[in-house]
Amino acid sequence: MKLAFVTGGTGFVGANVIRELLARGWRVRALARAGSDRRNLDGLDLDIVVGDLDSPHLARSLEGCDALFHIAAHYSLFRKDRDAVMHANAVGTRTLLAAAGNARVPRTVYTSSVSAIGVKSGAIADETYQSAPERLIGAYKRSKYLAEREALAAAERGLDVTIVNPSTPIGPWDRKPTPTGEILVRLLTGNMPAIVDTGLNFVAVEDVARGHLAAYERGKTGERYILGDENLTLRAFLARAAAIARVRAPRFAVPHWLPLAAAWIDESASPLFGRAPSLAVDSVRMSREAMYYDARKARAELGYATTGLDGAIERAVAWFVQNGYARTPLAR
Repeated sequence: MKLAFVTGGTGFVGANVIRELLARGWRVRALARAGSDRRNLDGLDLDIVVGDLDSPHLARSLEGCDALFHIAAHYSLFRKDRDAVMHANAVGTRTLLAAAGNARVPRTVYTSSVSAIGVKSGAIADETYQSAPERLIGAYKRSKYLAEREALAAAERGLDVTIVNPSTPIGPWDRKPTPTGEILVRLLTGNMPAIVDTGLNFVAVEDVARGHLAAYERGKTGERYILGDENLTLRAFLARAAAIARVRAPRFAVPHWLPLAAAWIDESASPLFGRAPSLAVDSVRMSREAMYYDARKARAELGYATTGLDGAIERAVAWFVQNGYARTPLAR
């Protein structure tokens, strides 16, 4: 029985990857920070290693593992978190991959993001495209780009590491929730009077989880694979979600300058009043361009397959309802 070491297992994508591993008969050793919210792991048959990406015992914890799935990332778009984001995602990845090399882990799957690829203005991007680093908006995108450089450097040193780039996952176990999960919760609770005109590539989180296993089995060392599905405007996505959840979709779009101004005020003024900001400037800046991607390489080389967004939306809505985020009944 194979043993996987998983970072980020308490999070959204990681919790789904762990469930996929267990369903396929793997044993799992999951890294979790002391005091972290581990409810996504409740009831699962796995071993938990308490620590983080700066822990000195990483190499020892990785010994005997057949695979490393490095999914952990610090996600924040707020300016106050920039240093922490860069350290966790870029420096943390370098430290972990060095530990994997010292422990002689046979194969690593690094979870990057389409954020590291960037936006191909007015077109659909694939793995061959790369925005100039200075054009990547915000510390999070730049940190994921730098973490990919660390993965590629490790591959050049002889570590067997392949990279996956999920787009915008939808589904259960989105406990934080992610920004997209937060959009769904706001839709379900009637707290979304208007939207901005933008677009994203959406995908079922379970498809992303299976894509991780496909990358482990068939991914090429030093290559990256986009794990995505449908390119949709935000308006079209919310219309589908609203129809499934039987709620009203937002009808109006606001100009980008309005939420941008609100975000600048929120990020600047909130600390003065001792509260955390709720709207990030970088989040609004990102929405100015549609973020569309092409997953054909993963389909061709990994056998990656997708199961459709409607089911993913249903499962996400059901999970949010069951876990107290909203009380909206499902349409189906």
